[in-house]
Amino acid sequence: MTILPKIDVIDLSIVIVNWNVRELLRRCLASIFVADLPRMEVIVVDNASSDGSSEMLRAEFPQVMLLANAHNRGFPAGNNQAFAVARGRYVMTLNPDTELIGQALTGMLAYLDAHPQVGALGPQLLNPDGSIQSSRRRFPTLSTALFESTWLQGLAPHGVLQRYYMEDIAPNVMQEVDWLVGACILVRREVLQTVGGFDEAFFMYSEELDWCKRIQSAGWKIVYLPEAKVIHHTGRSSEQAVAARHIHFQTSKVRYFRKHHGRWAAGVLRLLLLGMYVWQLGLESAKALLGHKRSMRRQRIGVYWQVLRSGLR
Repeated sequence: MTILPKIDVIDLSIVIVNWNVRELLRRCLASIFVADLPRMEVIVVDNASSDGSSEMLRAEFPQVMLLANAHNRGFPAGNNQAFAVARGRYVMTLNPDTELIGQALTGMLAYLDAHPQVGALGPQLLNPDGSIQSSRRRFPTLSTALFESTWLQGLAPHGVLQRYYMEDIAPNVMQEVDWLVGACILVRREVLQTVGGFDEAFFMYSEELDWCKRIQSAGWKIVYLPEAKVIHHTGRSSEQAVAARHIHFQTSKVRYFRKHHGRWAAGVLRLLLLGMYVWQLGLESAKALLGHKRSMRRQRIGVYWQVLRSGLR
């Protein structure tokens, strides 16, 4: 984990880690510079994109600091790479598939200026159609980890996932939360200097959960601010590698439980998740033998085999 240098000369450093979403990145940067904040820097870490992202940045956004990697270092390492050179009083992690709306930046900065006990702040995320996207969470329990984003989600006992997703509190109410979805998080420089950046053992997924857990454990409050709004085009990078997405998502979930709840809880969760993939593999194989959408079934079988071979370790 990288700690920021002690330079403090600007208000805000915006850090974006990009991988093969050039057009969305262009729109994201345009929405940032509309705000025209005089004391702001934007740092883009490009994780070896093959779609011309770096060339677009150099041609159209020369004011952006570009850190171009020769290989994909992952989301946590990419952010930490930028944290090491960021100079702002506040640092924002921002996905390249987001667009800031209106005065989101100035509103978030003003809130942190007025609330020194708050270490991390997140906006209300919106889908492209304007509907509200779930972005605030309570810390997961073993039961929420088993049901959340698995084939058992629809069978979860009433209240288990509702509590996890904070559905008992209206989404237009400013509130303290346990953790925030990492598409857009604004933190104080002091938080990074004491807590550090992302844990690079998480290549993708759950890194913001772990980060917020450490921030809260250090005594800082974490707040969801719905007055600030950001459009989020979800999952555009991860959609490019389906098997890797499954592996990283579930492996990171197990790693979080091992780190914060111990080996026993992580071991139980890992075996249960692998069992679900074995079940799905058998189900897809049976459907393929019956001739039902064989091409799609073969693709899914290949993905599930890769997950099982990984062992979610």
